[in-house]
Amino acid sequence: MRENDFIVSMTDLKGRITYGNRIFIEFSGYSEKELLGSQHNIVRHPDMPRAVFQLLWDKIQKREECFAYVKNMAKDGSFYWVFTNVTPTFDESGNPTGYLSVRRKPKRSGVETASAVYAAMLEAEKKAGPANAIAAATKLLVDILNEKGLSYDELVLAI
Repeated sequence: MRENDFIVSMTDLKGRITYGNRIFIEFSGYSEKELLGSQHNIVRHPDMPRAVFQLLWDKIQKREECFAYVKNMAKDGSFYWVFTNVTPTFDESGNPTGYLSVRRKPKRSGVETASAVYAAMLEAEKKAGPANAIAAATKLLVDILNEKGLSYDELVLAI
């Protein structure tokens, strides 16, 4: 990503894309028509552990924002890293209506750290098998965080 780029997208409560800005369309390689109505995981790179997305969903469904380093995959198979902030959106009555994601160019140090942690988490997921994958990778992440004495948010914001 370029220094001043911001990728912006919005989804409904089920994760279907309802809006994507021109930078999202550019980096994803999909047309607006292909993106709108598609699940946001259309850009999920297979190098991303399922446990990271479970953590993200858990946080935003509790009405909390989530910061994360994410490796996305474009339509042509290439990839791009982002530093993302995902937050729920609400109507006038305070009911959740969807999710807003704003992504920017990540720090190189963050990508390096996230790559190493995610590779270990992905390996834990593979070893555990589909039924236990998320639990195994989450445990590994929690162990890493405990070792560093940091919460997930503190780690992500520090790297």
